Amino acid sequence: MIDGLAGGGVAGRIDGVMRLGELERAVMDVLWDRGTPLTVREVAETLQDRELAYTTVMTVLDRLAGKGMVERDRAGRAWSYRPAASREAYIAQLMLDALDLSSSRDAALVRFARSVSGTEAEVLRAALAEEAADGKD
Repeated sequence: MIDGLAGGGVAGRIDGVMRLGELERAVMDVLWDRGTPLTVREVAETLQDRELAYTTVMTVLDRLAGKGMVERDRAGRAWSYRPAASREAYIAQLMLDALDLSSSRDAALVRFARSVSGTEAEVLRAALAEEAADGKD
């Protein structure tokens, strides 16, 4: 499992990694898109079209911190939040956990491989070739 991604909560879990609820995902998207630590106020301002109360955003970030999805540091009197892992690492872990739900990982992988576009298949082939060249299983 990817460090910092274990957790539970209202949104539930797929095995080891927490699935995010709609508002949690919106907050995480802000943090992932910005790429720099943000305060509650900065996240709330970015989500202003949703008309969320400051305290709602603060509660979501606090819960995400408790679940290991974000890390926080003091920034003066406020907390500054950043993702504990990249969006790609989170999605990859979701995919691995979903694969673990299958009674036949091989069949699930074949089904997945057949469902991707030609470009995505090329990306997978290149990644597999790179892993093979590095001597990883």
